[in-house]
Amino acid sequence: MREIIIDLKALKDNLKRIKSEANVPVMAIVKADAYGHGLIPCAKAAIEAGADYLGVALLEEAVALREAGINAPILAWLNPPGLEFESAVRLNIDLGVSSIAAFDEINSIPGARIHLKVETGMGRNGFSNEWVELLNRELNKVVGVMTHLARADEPSEIQNQEQLKNFDVRVAELHAKGVKPIRHISNTAATLSNAAARYDMVRVGIAMYGLSPLGRNENFKPVMKVRAKLVLVKELPAGHPIGYGATVKTDRETKIGIVGMGYADGIPRNASNVAGVTFNGESAPLIGRVSMDQFAVDLGPNSKAKSGDWVTVIGENFDAYDWAKACQTIHYEITTRMAPRIKRSYEN
Repeated sequence: MREIIIDLKALKDNLKRIKSEANVPVMAIVKADAYGHGLIPCAKAAIEAGADYLGVALLEEAVALREAGINAPILAWLNPPGLEFESAVRLNIDLGVSSIAAFDEINSIPGARIHLKVETGMGRNGFSNEWVELLNRELNKVVGVMTHLARADEPSEIQNQEQLKNFDVRVAELHAKGVKPIRHISNTAATLSNAAARYDMVRVGIAMYGLSPLGRNENFKPVMKVRAKLVLVKELPAGHPIGYGATVKTDRETKIGIVGMGYADGIPRNASNVAGVTFNGESAPLIGRVSMDQFAVDLGPNSKAKSGDWVTVIGENFDAYDWAKACQTIHYEITTRMAPRIKRSYEN
């Protein structure tokens, strides 16, 4: 009674557009189950659209790609010491490294391919105080160097330029050691707004899925559509409380639709009536609190909806931007939190 429909042609078109504009190799980011869109189908579509690399956060995601028969270059970058690095190397998975401990483990494995992640101002994972010690190690397995921009979605912020300068210093230090790795720093926002940050490769995530970190005006093609059935449609009088805590009451006699999705499916509990669903082109705002498996919408007194009808939850009148605004969060969170129990189907 609920499903997610993924338009793979739209995904391919978005990636082709980005690659054409960037004019450098593209790493398609498919971490977090391809931002909730489905890891394997989206990875295959990205490769068909010309992706040069696939990028994931977790090693198990990279292994899943290999087990699915995907042979393209893959980078997994969030690696604490102690993982199954020898298996990863046998599977020809590039490994991101942010610490001496992880570097020493991986560097001892014949055939390993290492991307050093360096601290440039994000304050998250990446070499900082251990960098000088690292430079005294044997670095012949280093094939890439990377960092991450903290404010790329704010292109005018000076921190972006400061991070590029810091990155260039680290790259120069590697060059002085005879290492000339692939340089990559740009996420989607930087790829779209900062040509100077493209270096040797860009890492593209959210825009591939039809959403932009810079806002709707980028006009990428929507990839995800979420729909669910109305479990029940019923008439309620004015002043009737809705949901846990009776936080809302109907402001008139109206028809209420009970949508068969809830926070266990990824619908945020704090969603307000800024978001809602679409039935036959008409908007029905969410009303009351979201429950674990269901939420209520105000269909209006004249609605023709009936129990068992499908409504569009994400897509049509309410997209991921609208749901993010309703929940005071970002559209990345809306798509990535869509639960595995919702069936995915793929078009094109």
